[in-house]
Amino acid sequence: MNIKQWLQVEYLPIPLIALMVLTRFHHFGDVLHLPDASLAVFFFAGFYRKKALFVFLLVMAALIDTIAIANGTSSWCVSPAYVFLIPTYAVMWFAGRYCSVFKSLKMTGLAMQFGVVTLATSAAFAISNGSFYLLSGRYPDLSCGQYFARVDQYYPPYVGYTLGYAVAGMLIVKLFNALFDTRPKYEELDRRS
Repeated sequence: MNIKQWLQVEYLPIPLIALMVLTRFHHFGDVLHLPDASLAVFFFAGFYRKKALFVFLLVMAALIDTIAIANGTSSWCVSPAYVFLIPTYAVMWFAGRYCSVFKSLKMTGLAMQFGVVTLATSAAFAISNGSFYLLSGRYPDLSCGQYFARVDQYYPPYVGYTLGYAVAGMLIVKLFNALFDTRPKYEELDRRS
């Protein structure tokens, strides 16, 4: 199998699954571990319009969390709000689908993708974090002011890490496309028609 075959969309699940497995065990990262890339993984799954991959990645995320907890990771975040990770990841998947129309390197397309990823990640944060504070049962008397005071420390890295992974992923794809010209040739498209 050559590099062109690995870069085709058919093989996209392999690096996405690997990235999620490598980063999900330690959600916030530390000196030895990368921050969680799950949001960016769902974004790229949507970007390449992999419908079946969405459900598979949901199952993988839950499985990884189960294994991590069984091996000593804290189960603090697992609560009745855990189910709200489904709409959290769906927001990112749909953002990826929307951004898939902007595949050029033109500044307007890149700015649009960056804006959509930022908005989608902010919405994902509101869903996952808001549901946790409302439904986990760990903060029954938390006021809105206290909520915002607590979450403002988590929002910048949540968005920043996702944007970092998204930008890095897009640059890698553009670089490989430029170096190896993995796009189908027009003659090949004509023969397939």
